[in-house]
Amino acid sequence: MNEIETLETRLVYKNRWMSVREDQIRRQDGSVGTYGVVEKKDFAVIAAVQDGRLVLVEQYRYPVRGRFWELPQGTWDSEQDHSDELAMAELREETGLVARSMVQVGHLYLAYGFCTQGYTIFLATDLEQREPQLEPEEQGLVSSWFDLSAVEQMIRNGTIVDASTVAAMSLIKAKGLL
Repeated sequence: MNEIETLETRLVYKNRWMSVREDQIRRQDGSVGTYGVVEKKDFAVIAAVQDGRLVLVEQYRYPVRGRFWELPQGTWDSEQDHSDELAMAELREETGLVARSMVQVGHLYLAYGFCTQGYTIFLATDLEQREPQLEPEEQGLVSSWFDLSAVEQMIRNGTIVDASTVAAMSLIKAKGLL
């Protein structure tokens, strides 16, 4: 049983990456209200590890006007939902790395208080380097290898501020995979 009933839904905005809707709702006590919901496709986050090192990508993030280090991540433009294929494609696209082993670690939600988007975390190992295949939206993206201890320090000192990267690293470590 849903604890909140949707009375009416209105599409407010839509583009190829996201939509925003406004729902009129009724709570369990009968009171009514409004919920704004951002709908986005799920994405994959990939921790590619080899010889005690991890690859990160740095790119410009327009909404917050800055360049930041993070794990490779992305989503399909189409409605495909093959997380393992997506993880392999994003890793190859952004870093040029091809993983012979790709293990699904878990699934989390990005910000479920207002957004439907979740992400699946993968651990990629047994890596082979090829050429990156960047998309136009990824202009200026660079990748680099870091010792795992350096990545942990970057999280602690605030160099890495991407929530999905911090959460992915925490889950991978909590499961004893690093």
